[in-house]
Amino acid sequence: MREALIVWGGWSGHEPEQCAEVIKDMLQQDGFKVYVERSTEAFADPSIHDLSLIVPIMTMSKIEKEEAKNLATAIENGVGLAGYHGGAGDAFRECVEYQFIVGGQWVAHPGNIIDYTVNITRPDDPLMEGISDFPYHSEQYYMHVDPSNEVLATTTFTGEHAWWIDGVVMPVVWKRQYGKGRVFYSSLGHVAQEFEVPQMREIYRRGANWAAR
Repeated sequence: MREALIVWGGWSGHEPEQCAEVIKDMLQQDGFKVYVERSTEAFADPSIHDLSLIVPIMTMSKIEKEEAKNLATAIENGVGLAGYHGGAGDAFRECVEYQFIVGGQWVAHPGNIIDYTVNITRPDDPLMEGISDFPYHSEQYYMHVDPSNEVLATTTFTGEHAWWIDGVVMPVVWKRQYGKGRVFYSSLGHVAQEFEVPQMREIYRRGANWAAR
Protein backbone atom coordinates (compact mmCIF):
# COMPACT_ATOMS: atom_id res chain seq x y z
CA MET A 1 0.00 0.00 0.00
CA ARG A 2 1.25 3.47 -0.89
CA GLU A 3 1.76 5.75 2.11
CA ALA A 4 1.36 9.52 2.12
CA LEU A 5 2.20 12.19 4.67
CA ILE A 6 0.27 15.46 4.92
CA VAL A 7 1.90 18.19 6.99
CA TRP A 8 -0.35 21.18 7.65
CA GLY A 9 0.04 24.48 9.44
CA GLY A 10 1.03 28.05 8.70
CA TRP A 11 -1.33 30.89 7.81
CA SER A 12 -4.88 30.04 8.85
CA GLY A 13 -6.47 32.02 5.99
CA HIS A 14 -5.73 29.14 3.63
CA GLU A 15 -7.73 26.76 5.85
CA PRO A 16 -4.88 24.24 6.14
CA GLU A 17 -6.69 21.89 8.51
CA GLN A 18 -9.83 21.73 6.35
CA CYS A 19 -7.77 21.26 3.18
CA ALA A 20 -5.74 18.53 4.84
CA GLU A 21 -8.98 16.65 5.54
CA VAL A 22 -10.12 17.05 1.93
CA ILE A 23 -6.83 15.73 0.58
CA LYS A 24 -6.68 12.95 3.17
CA ASP A 25 -10.10 11.70 2.05
CA MET A 26 -9.10 12.00 -1.60
CA LEU A 27 -5.91 9.99 -1.13
CA GLN A 28 -7.62 7.34 1.00
CA GLN A 29 -10.20 6.86 -1.76
CA ASP A 30 -7.29 6.20 -4.11
CA GLY A 31 -5.86 3.53 -1.82
CA PHE A 32 -3.25 5.45 0.17
CA LYS A 33 -2.56 5.00 3.86
CA VAL A 34 -2.40 8.62 5.03
CA TYR A 35 -0.57 10.13 7.98
CA VAL A 36 -1.26 13.70 9.10
CA GLU A 37 1.14 15.87 11.11
CA ARG A 38 0.96 19.48 12.28
CA SER A 39 4.65 20.39 12.57
CA THR A 40 7.59 20.74 10.19
CA GLU A 41 9.43 18.47 12.61
CA ALA A 42 7.85 15.63 10.62
CA PHE A 43 10.15 16.50 7.72
CA ALA A 44 13.19 15.60 9.85
CA ASP A 45 11.93 12.08 10.57
CA PRO A 46 14.03 9.42 8.77
CA SER A 47 10.85 7.44 8.08
CA ILE A 48 9.73 9.90 5.38
CA HIS A 49 12.26 8.22 3.08
CA ASP A 50 9.93 5.20 2.97
CA LEU A 51 6.85 7.17 1.89
CA SER A 52 5.27 7.32 -1.55
CA LEU A 53 4.09 10.92 -1.28
CA ILE A 54 4.43 14.09 0.80
CA VAL A 55 1.81 16.86 0.76
CA PRO A 56 2.97 20.13 2.38
CA ILE A 57 0.24 22.59 3.44
CA MET A 58 2.38 25.18 5.22
CA THR A 59 1.77 28.72 3.92
CA MET A 60 4.59 31.04 5.00
CA SER A 61 6.02 29.32 8.12
CA LYS A 62 9.64 28.40 8.73
CA ILE A 63 11.53 25.19 8.20
CA GLU A 64 14.73 24.28 10.05
CA LYS A 65 17.85 23.49 8.06
CA GLU A 66 17.92 19.81 9.08
CA GLU A 67 14.22 19.45 8.24
CA ALA A 68 14.70 20.94 4.78
CA LYS A 69 17.78 18.81 4.14
CA ASN A 70 16.02 15.57 5.08
CA LEU A 71 12.96 16.50 3.00
CA ALA A 72 15.09 17.34 -0.03
CA THR A 73 17.07 14.11 0.27
CA ALA A 74 13.89 12.04 0.53
CA ILE A 75 12.47 13.57 -2.64
CA GLU A 76 15.78 13.38 -4.47
CA ASN A 77 15.78 9.66 -3.71
CA GLY A 78 12.29 9.07 -5.04
CA VAL A 79 9.56 10.24 -2.65
CA GLY A 80 6.94 12.30 -4.52
CA LEU A 81 5.65 15.73 -3.57
CA ALA A 82 2.24 17.15 -4.50
CA GLY A 83 1.59 20.74 -3.49
CA TYR A 84 -0.93 23.43 -4.24
CA HIS A 85 -1.52 27.18 -3.87
CA GLY A 86 0.22 28.89 -0.94
CA GLY A 87 0.49 25.69 1.05
CA ALA A 88 3.42 24.76 -1.17
CA GLY A 89 4.05 27.76 -3.43
CA ASP A 90 4.27 30.32 -0.61
CA ALA A 91 5.90 28.22 2.09
CA PHE A 92 9.29 28.62 3.74
CA ARG A 93 10.15 31.87 1.96
CA GLU A 94 13.67 31.87 3.40
CA CYS A 95 14.47 28.35 2.20
CA VAL A 96 15.86 28.43 -1.33
CA GLU A 97 16.36 24.65 -1.31
CA TYR A 98 12.62 24.15 -0.83
CA GLN A 99 11.81 26.53 -3.69
CA PHE A 100 14.20 24.54 -5.88
CA ILE A 101 12.13 21.43 -5.11
CA VAL A 102 8.72 22.99 -5.83
CA GLY A 103 9.84 24.84 -8.96
CA GLY A 104 8.22 28.16 -8.12
CA GLN A 105 7.52 30.82 -5.54
CA TRP A 106 4.47 33.05 -5.06
CA VAL A 107 5.01 36.76 -5.67
CA ALA A 108 1.55 38.41 -5.78
CA HIS A 109 -2.15 37.96 -6.52
CA PRO A 110 -3.23 41.26 -8.11
CA GLY A 111 -6.87 42.05 -7.39
CA ASN A 112 -7.06 39.35 -4.71
CA ILE A 113 -10.16 37.17 -5.31
CA ILE A 114 -11.15 37.64 -8.95
CA ASP A 115 -12.58 35.78 -11.95
CA TYR A 116 -10.05 34.40 -14.42
CA THR A 117 -9.56 31.54 -16.84
CA VAL A 118 -7.36 28.46 -16.50
CA ASN A 119 -6.05 27.43 -19.92
CA ILE A 120 -5.04 23.82 -20.49
CA THR A 121 -1.79 23.85 -22.47
CA ARG A 122 -1.11 20.11 -22.54
CA PRO A 123 -4.42 18.36 -23.30
CA ASP A 124 -2.37 15.39 -24.50
CA ASP A 125 -0.91 14.82 -21.03
CA PRO A 126 -2.69 12.13 -18.93
CA LEU A 127 -3.05 14.60 -16.07
CA MET A 128 -5.14 16.86 -18.29
CA GLU A 129 -6.97 14.31 -20.44
CA GLY A 130 -10.59 15.30 -21.00
CA ILE A 131 -10.25 18.64 -19.19
CA SER A 132 -10.83 21.85 -21.15
CA ASP A 133 -10.19 25.49 -20.29
CA PHE A 134 -12.37 26.52 -17.35
CA PRO A 135 -13.35 29.67 -15.43
CA TYR A 136 -12.05 30.07 -11.91
CA HIS A 137 -12.84 32.42 -9.01
CA SER A 138 -9.93 32.81 -6.63
CA GLU A 139 -6.55 34.45 -6.28
CA GLN A 140 -4.73 34.54 -9.63
CA TYR A 141 -1.17 33.69 -8.61
CA TYR A 142 1.72 35.62 -10.11
CA MET A 143 4.81 33.49 -9.50
CA HIS A 144 8.51 33.21 -10.17
CA VAL A 145 8.88 29.85 -11.87
CA ASP A 146 11.63 27.40 -12.77
CA PRO A 147 12.17 27.15 -16.55
CA SER A 148 12.66 23.40 -16.21
CA ASN A 149 9.00 22.89 -15.18
CA GLU A 150 6.76 20.96 -17.55
CA VAL A 151 3.80 23.35 -17.69
CA LEU A 152 0.34 21.79 -18.04
CA ALA A 153 -1.93 24.83 -17.58
CA THR A 154 -1.57 28.61 -17.61
CA THR A 155 -3.53 31.80 -17.01
CA THR A 156 -3.23 35.21 -18.69
CA PHE A 157 -3.25 38.45 -16.70
CA THR A 158 -5.39 41.30 -18.03
CA GLY A 159 -3.48 44.16 -16.43
CA GLU A 160 -6.66 45.43 -14.77
CA HIS A 161 -5.11 45.25 -11.31
CA ALA A 162 -1.45 45.79 -12.26
CA TRP A 163 -1.13 47.39 -15.68
CA TRP A 164 2.49 46.38 -16.23
CA ILE A 165 1.64 42.67 -16.36
CA ASP A 166 -1.06 43.00 -19.03
CA GLY A 167 -0.87 39.94 -21.28
CA VAL A 168 1.57 37.99 -19.12
CA VAL A 169 1.01 34.24 -19.42
CA MET A 170 1.67 32.54 -16.08
CA PRO A 171 1.97 28.82 -15.32
CA VAL A 172 -0.82 27.49 -13.09
CA VAL A 173 -0.11 23.75 -13.07
CA TRP A 174 3.21 22.00 -13.63
CA LYS A 175 5.13 18.82 -12.99
CA ARG A 176 8.87 18.36 -12.66
CA GLN A 177 11.62 16.07 -11.45
CA TYR A 178 13.78 16.65 -8.40
CA GLY A 179 16.35 13.90 -8.62
CA LYS A 180 14.39 10.65 -8.70
CA GLY A 181 11.35 12.28 -7.11
CA ARG A 182 8.33 13.55 -9.02
CA VAL A 183 6.96 16.95 -8.04
CA PHE A 184 3.48 18.22 -8.90
CA TYR A 185 2.19 21.75 -8.25
CA SER A 186 -1.09 23.59 -8.83
CA SER A 187 -1.57 27.22 -7.82
CA LEU A 188 -5.33 26.64 -7.42
CA GLY A 189 -6.93 26.13 -4.01
CA HIS A 190 -7.12 29.25 -1.82
CA VAL A 191 -9.64 27.66 0.54
CA ALA A 192 -11.12 24.19 1.01
CA GLN A 193 -14.31 25.00 -0.90
CA GLU A 194 -12.30 25.32 -4.13
CA PHE A 195 -11.79 21.56 -4.09
CA GLU A 196 -15.49 21.39 -5.02
CA VAL A 197 -14.60 22.73 -8.49
CA PRO A 198 -14.53 19.46 -10.50
CA GLN A 199 -11.62 20.39 -12.78
CA MET A 200 -9.47 21.71 -9.93
CA ARG A 201 -10.11 18.65 -7.79
CA GLU A 202 -9.45 16.16 -10.59
CA ILE A 203 -6.24 17.90 -11.66
CA TYR A 204 -4.88 17.77 -8.11
CA ARG A 205 -5.99 14.16 -7.62
CA ARG A 206 -4.28 13.04 -10.82
CA GLY A 207 -1.18 15.08 -9.98
CA ALA A 208 -0.85 13.54 -6.54
CA ASN A 209 -1.19 10.03 -7.94
CA TRP A 210 1.37 10.82 -10.66
CA ALA A 211 3.86 12.19 -8.14
CA ALA A 212 3.55 9.26 -5.75
CA ARG A 213 6.04 6.48 -6.28
